[in-house]
Amino acid sequence: MKLKNILIVVKDIEKSKQFYHDLFGLDMVLDHFGNVILTEGLVLQDEKIWKEFLGKDIVHKNNCCELYFEEKDIEAFVEKLDNLYPSIEYVNRLVSYDFGKKIIRFYDLDGNLIEVGTPI
Repeated sequence: MKLKNILIVVKDIEKSKQFYHDLFGLDMVLDHFGNVILTEGLVLQDEKIWKEFLGKDIVHKNNCCELYFEEKDIEAFVEKLDNLYPSIEYVNRLVSYDFGKKIIRFYDLDGNLIEVGTPI
């Protein structure tokens, strides 16, 4: 058995596709009735579909998981994030640790937590 995808719920598929393309270079592999598979295995699902499937309300910004990306030139990434999405909500701006790692955490357009860090 192997893990194939990670699915996140989004309010606006088109805006989310653009967001993940702009910042992380993820491209669409498949668009199938409110489910979009992006490169690297990230799946975006329309909030209405998820809510109907679960029969429960969606809890945005629940802070129980995060998407983690690595970027060697994290300063350039932070600049790109600030330029393209100036109103993005940060959990923490760029932080440097004594052991050499740098990270930034923020929410995507739908409150999904994202961490971008430098490789160790």
